[in-house]
This record gives sequence, structure tokens and C-alpha cells, in this order.
Amino acid sequence: MQAGVEIKVAISSDFLKAFSMVSHKQQSKVREFVEKFRMNPSSAAINYEKIHCKDPNLRSVRIDDTYRGIVLKPEVGNVFLLLWVDHHDKAYQWAENKLFSIHPETGSIQVVDVGKAVPPTGMENTEERGKSIFHDVKDKNLLQLGIPEALLPLVRTIQSEEDLDKAETSLPQEAFEALFLLAAGYTYEDVVRELEKPQLPEEIDTADFAKALENPDTKRRFHVVEGALELAEILNAPLEQWRVFLHPSQRKTVEMKANGPVRILGGAGTGKTVCAIHRAKYLAQNIFKAENDRILFTTFTRNLAADILENLRKICPVDILKRIEVVNLDAWVSQFLKKNGYEFTIVFDEDVKECWQNALNVASKNLDLPDAFYHDEWEQVIQAQAISSAEEYGKVSRLGRGRKLNRIQRKEIWPVFEEYRAQLNSKGYKEAADAIRDARIILQNKGAILPYKAVLVDEAQDMGAEAFKLIRQMIPVADAKNDIFIVGDGHQRIYRRKVVLGKCGINIKGRSRKLKINYRTTDETRKWAVKLLEGRKIDDLDDGVDDQKGYKSLLHGEPPKIVNLPSFVEEVEFIANYLKQLKSEGIPVNTVCLVCRTRNLLAQYEGAIKAAGLDTYLIKRSTAEDRSTSGLRLATMHRVKGLEFDHIIIAGANQGIIPLQQALDDQDNAVAAEESELRERALLYVSATRAKKSVLVTSSGAASQFLS
Repeated sequence: MQAGVEIKVAISSDFLKAFSMVSHKQQSKVREFVEKFRMNPSSAAINYEKIHCKDPNLRSVRIDDTYRGIVLKPEVGNVFLLLWVDHHDKAYQWAENKLFSIHPETGSIQVVDVGKAVPPTGMENTEERGKSIFHDVKDKNLLQLGIPEALLPLVRTIQSEEDLDKAETSLPQEAFEALFLLAAGYTYEDVVRELEKPQLPEEIDTADFAKALENPDTKRRFHVVEGALELAEILNAPLEQWRVFLHPSQRKTVEMKANGPVRILGGAGTGKTVCAIHRAKYLAQNIFKAENDRILFTTFTRNLAADILENLRKICPVDILKRIEVVNLDAWVSQFLKKNGYEFTIVFDEDVKECWQNALNVASKNLDLPDAFYHDEWEQVIQAQAISSAEEYGKVSRLGRGRKLNRIQRKEIWPVFEEYRAQLNSKGYKEAADAIRDARIILQNKGAILPYKAVLVDEAQDMGAEAFKLIRQMIPVADAKNDIFIVGDGHQRIYRRKVVLGKCGINIKGRSRKLKINYRTTDETRKWAVKLLEGRKIDDLDDGVDDQKGYKSLLHGEPPKIVNLPSFVEEVEFIANYLKQLKSEGIPVNTVCLVCRTRNLLAQYEGAIKAAGLDTYLIKRSTAEDRSTSGLRLATMHRVKGLEFDHIIIAGANQGIIPLQQALDDQDNAVAAEESELRERALLYVSATRAKKSVLVTSSGAASQFLS
């Protein structure tokens, strides 16, 4: 031990997984040991014992008569790593073939199971099996990408993506990611750029574990514990590892110094919201630190805002959290307008049915247009472009509407919109788009009256142009540093809003990032979900096209199970038996969520599940889910967005329900119908990708055409 040098104690992600498996009765003893260890790992009270294993720096530590911890105690330096906890025999077995070292090219601390370094059975003879898919990549380049030297022989046996998947558990995560990108067709140079490796000194000190703990790749596995409070919070939720461990691409995004607005894209499960949550904390803690500085974190719906606030509470000290305001945009607009003497009521679809009925009574019989046309034209043309007169409507672009109109036809159509506006005004109503526009105009007229230094936007794909024009006006200085942080994914658009950020005054050129590693779902679920959107053109929120190249999950499991039963009664019976089976396996029912397309359908399943003797818990629109409450979770496809569960049941996946026939019928042309079907596919994509471990899709009678 070097005198006068600060001791660093780091905890590994593997230790937390192992701790979560310890019985609650024993966890208290483990906690006591870990706190004692954190306070002084060199204390005489901690009895380090050498163990028979490949790594000479590994030691066992006694927790009680039954449990042992595994610790890395390097011969040089003041660094201690907590690695594993288990029954003594199992702990020794875990450590037997582990080798911890600092990679000489990347500088990260890696763990290699040398027992898995040999090729699996059937992969030994590469001459008979053909060339490795990495045959044209030099050993030197593989090492530079983070592949441990001991695993080079294994890598040289990999003949296919299937082989690579089998070898995944043997490889450090960054090594697997690099190999996956190479297998996907990226060149070595492309992979280096994609992984955005940091600049490192020419020579890495492979004995300096303290320095290695600062490496971004190390930080995805090890976290230096700063104090007793932080340690207690980590141990209270050992499986919520997003609080502590970030992928290097996520960490770089969170801590980036941006000279203007930033856009983050990524498929489901890639941690976009996690990045935004950590970004909010980082900005409040490190950039905008003044007492009066405020950060606004906004999203599309109330329930998502409630979930985000709950997660911020888990990682933010009280003094930081009080300077981060979390609210969905419609609620923010409503509050802002009330403070400024606004006398109208903000209304949504259900509130304006009567206004539309009255307006459609003045529609011209000559045109014979369906009611759906007027609704869509209002939303996608009139409101989207703030049209306020017949003259403006006669000239405006209607690109993408699917039905051509000349000026005479537009003149005949306009009275319907004029009457609808009059109906709204007579009742003191304004639609959300009008309210958002009015809020922006107030800000334009009053100047910089808001305290916000930064605005973070989650689920950006579901917000419209007026929303982003308002967000731009909240911090009106063009390209202010670290001002706007936007995360979204067009593949998950479940509402009818498309946006081009550049046309809203938000310039993201050169400040766009994409996350590709899915940490939530199994790769089998990811593949199934991705196929739902295959061949569809998805936008990138800024007039470009997004794709899912390189999108990959590092987890594996069973493919989604698709079950069709003759009747609703038999379907419910199957679901009830499935839930009872999970319960018999020790799986808490509150880790399972049953999802339906509509609220009415969900209510039917709720009643049937309760009749089968099972408790349920309805996830509501405006509040965060209380995970401490028991019961099978129930949610609509819209409400489940932004959440995650171990197991997802998508029930009632019948023809006419998924896709919802009414949603398809309420379109007035082929283009609108195609967009509606895409949103229905996105709803199924979103629902399936909430699952961490398994997906069950059930139907009765005629099953959804999406399942074929």
C-alpha cells in the first residue's frame, strides 16, 4: 500500500447482479461488509485469502460462514475492486478461470474467462470449415479494437454471425461490439470512427489500475463509490444499473460540450431517455450551476414526464433536482398561458367532436369529401402551417397529402375550417397547436423572461413543428452552448406529427449522435420487432432518412411466442395459466405487463384476469408506476411507451384490432392510410420492445395480419 495515496474502491456491474441474487436475509450482512470495505479495504478486520485461480491478484474475503466475496487486490497501487459475492464454493468457482488485466491498446480494465478462450466444440478446425469472417483483419487491428490477446485464437474461428453470437459471453462488451460492426460490413476504419475511441497515450501502463478506472470502457463495468449514501442507493436497486454504468457512447453524449442543439437517435432500448436523464443531471451539476439556473426536461405525455421525474429522483441530489423542471409540454404551455392572463381552455380530440360536427354541416356537397379529409387537412396543413385565411390556404403547399386540390376547390373547402374556428372561439376553446403558438408569440414579444439555460426533449418524434418552434424560443439565442438536447426515434412514432428541426430554427448540423446497442430486449425480440417496420421509410426528424444499420442487442433469449386460440375465453385461460407458471418459477407478477390496443379491450382482459383469481394493477396516464405494488401490470399500447418489464404479454392481437380497423378506415386517401398503418406497426414495435426477457403475443379467432 502506497502511503498518502487516496484509496479507490470500485464496484463492478457483475457484483451488483450477484448481490441481487443473494437472499434478503443475507443481503444485510453483505451490505455491512461492503460498507466496511469501502471505508477501509486495508483494514486488519478484512481477511484476504489467496485462492486457486488464474489471476494472482484475486482474493476471497469472508462475509459470514456461508458467503464469500471476490476482490481484485493488485500488488501495486491503492485500487480495490469488488467483483462477486456468492456461497463460498460457487464464489471460488466463479473466480477460478477469470483473468483481470488492463488492455495494452485501449487502457480499459477487462475480464477474460480463460476457460472460454478455446473455440467451442465443432469450431476447432478452421481449415475444414473455411475462412473466418475476420480473416482479412490483422491481429494488430483486432487488438487496437479491444480484443484481448488471449481471445485472438477464438476470434479466428468465427465463421458467421451465429458463431459470433455464441462467442459473445466470452468477449468483453467493447470487443464484441467491434466484431459485430466488422461482421455487419463496416471497415476497420469505420469501426474506429463509430466507436469514437478516446485519444490515449502511446504507451499504456498496464499496472496503473487507478488510471484505468477513468477509461470510458472501464466505466461501463466498474464504478468508483464516492460515499456511504451513494453506496446505499446503489445496493437498494442493484439491477437498475442504468443509474451507474453507461456505455462509452452514452457517456460521451451525456458529457459532450455542445455549441448548439444536439439530436440523439437510436432504436428501442438503446438508452436515449437514460442519456437525457443523465444529461440533465450533468448540466445542472457541472455547467449551469448558479442558484437561479433552471433546466427544463419536457416530453409529449404526462405519464412519461412522471416516469422521468421518478428516475431523476433516483440519481440526483435534492439540491440538483430542485433546479430541473420536469413537465410534459402541453402542461407547461397551459401553466405559462394562465400566468399571462390567457382566458381560453386548451382542448384535445374528445373535447371538439361537437365543434367538428357543426363545422362539417357547412361542407360543400359538390366536392363529396369524407369527414376524415377535413380532419387531416386541418391538422396536417392548416395547423401545421398556421394558415389563418382563405387566401393563404389557396397558396399553401400540400405536399404529401395524397389528394390534389385546385384553388377553386380550396375556396369551397375553406368555410368548414372557418366555421370550426368560430365554434372553438364561441366555447372559449383552443387546440394545443394554437396554444403552443400563442405561448411562442408571447415569448417573442416579451423577450428572455424564462430562467432556462437548457431544454431537454424526450420522445421528440411525437412532437410537432409548433412545439419545436416554441422550444427554440425558450432559449432564443441561436446556437447557445448546451442549450437544446433532443432524443427520439422515428421508428417509435405513434402519433401523427412529423417535424423538420431545421425548419423550426433548430440547427443540429454536426451535432447529431446515434445509439445502436440495445440493452433492454433480447436480440430475438429485437429482430422480431424490427421486421414489423422492414421496408418502411422512417425519417430522422430533420428531413433525412433513418435506418437501423448496426442496431443490435447484447442479450439473448427465446423468440417471441405467438399463440392463437379459438375463443376469447380460451385465450384468457391460456394467459392465466401462463402467469401461474411464471409465479411457480418464482417470477413476481409485478414484473409482467399485459398490453392491449385500446382501453375498452384492456378492461375486458382486466375483468377476466381478476375472475381467474389474479391481482392486477392498472398503469394510469398521469402517474408513474408504483413498482412496490403487487399485481399484473395492465397498460394500453400508448401508455406502455417509455416503460420496461421483464415479460410482456400483448393480448387481443386480433384482425381488426391490430391494426385497429377504425384507425385505417378514418383516412381519406391511400397516403394517409399507409401512414396510419405505419403508426399501428410502430405501436406493436414499441409494445414488444418494452420486454427485457420474453414476449408473448396472444389472439383469439382471426389473428392480426402483422403476425404473419
